[in-house]
Amino acid sequence: MTVTTRFAPSPTGSLHVGNLRTALHNWLFARRHGGRFLLRIDDTDQARSEERHVDAIRADLAWLGLAPDDEERQSARFDRYEARFAELVAAGRVYPAYETAEELDLKRKVLLGRGLPPVYGRAALTLTDADRARLEADGVQPHWRFRLDHDAAIEWDDLVRGHQRFDPRTMSDPVVRRADGSWLYLLPSVIDDVDMGISHVVRGEDHVSNTASQLQMFEALGASPPAFAHEALLTGSEGKLSKRLGSLGVAHFREIGIEPQALIALLARLGTSDPVEPFADPAPLIQSFDFGRFGRAPARFDETELAQLNARILHQLDFVSVATRLPTGMDAAAWDAIRPNLSTVAESADWWTVVQGPVDSPAPAEEDRAFLARAAALASEIDWSADPWHALTDALRAETERKGRALFLPLRQALTGRDHGPDMAALLPLIGKDRAIARLSAA
Repeated sequence: MTVTTRFAPSPTGSLHVGNLRTALHNWLFARRHGGRFLLRIDDTDQARSEERHVDAIRADLAWLGLAPDDEERQSARFDRYEARFAELVAAGRVYPAYETAEELDLKRKVLLGRGLPPVYGRAALTLTDADRARLEADGVQPHWRFRLDHDAAIEWDDLVRGHQRFDPRTMSDPVVRRADGSWLYLLPSVIDDVDMGISHVVRGEDHVSNTASQLQMFEALGASPPAFAHEALLTGSEGKLSKRLGSLGVAHFREIGIEPQALIALLARLGTSDPVEPFADPAPLIQSFDFGRFGRAPARFDETELAQLNARILHQLDFVSVATRLPTGMDAAAWDAIRPNLSTVAESADWWTVVQGPVDSPAPAEEDRAFLARAAALASEIDWSADPWHALTDALRAETERKGRALFLPLRQALTGRDHGPDMAALLPLIGKDRAIARLSAA
């Protein structure tokens, strides 16, 4: 079977960093095995689903470079769900239940008060045809539950969590359809996974109990289930499950200047024993991706680590990959000179201002004034066609016997207005002869 994974977001809001990690891992696993990665828009909740969120999901994946091989929409598959649903009803694996939400809540509270697990007691299965007819005549519409088989334990070998075992007698028969006819997640997802040939389902560990129910649904539909990988959830840098992570999406990362390569490099290895490395090209991440490397402990997402990784990746990016985001007039030579001092591409505008001027240089120390005046004179005499910085400093060293900080810092301050920055050998040719002489003379 061709390895086929799917990312299945609901278009009811923006993707957050946990969603992005799930999408990435599905994509990495499919690419690692030469398989297919599908985007499935789970838009069965038509009251809350919005097309603008569908567009945003596509845009977010495109920004990350996670191009799906195909796209499906659950809203286009309602006829298929109806047909398989009817099969399960006829087979007795799906049944109508008439309790209201308030009645179910009361039953749960009673069970908990007795120290018992709040498992649905299958009261609906005791109803006769006459009981059901009477309820429906009174205007009570049923919701629908999948009847779990209590005769055998539910077991599977999870690619992350190892062997899993559930006793179906301790589980409530899951609701698969609401009284208004709308679908819940569980059954349509199984039908889709069967029809789309999904070989591996990769999702968060909060879905483990759903998987236990869904394995019986695959069986009831006469299908072999996919393999499952349930990953530990992300935590914030403070070590707790953080609501903030639910608000961190592509818009946030783009706003603070994070490159998609940095987010991919971090999310690909969070939760593994492998080092997080600044890969600008995802090829090494694809090659090394293995669910066996993921642990069960929560994975800590640290924005400080992401920012540091971003800078390291930025220093690898060539001019072509960032050209459209650079200040007007900034060329490849300028990018190569400035790049090592950047944390984000946006900071290039600040350094381009240093090149073009004007700069606000600090007033020099009294002992540096004559030195800078001589530097201005020498700057008009040296050869600017090769390496003007070393030509200038070599001449000044020979005349003044200055060296180290005493030689270089006054020049840097006068030329850039900064104490630190890019290599002056690369920066001075960008500043140019006329601007350099003017700045040295003014200082």
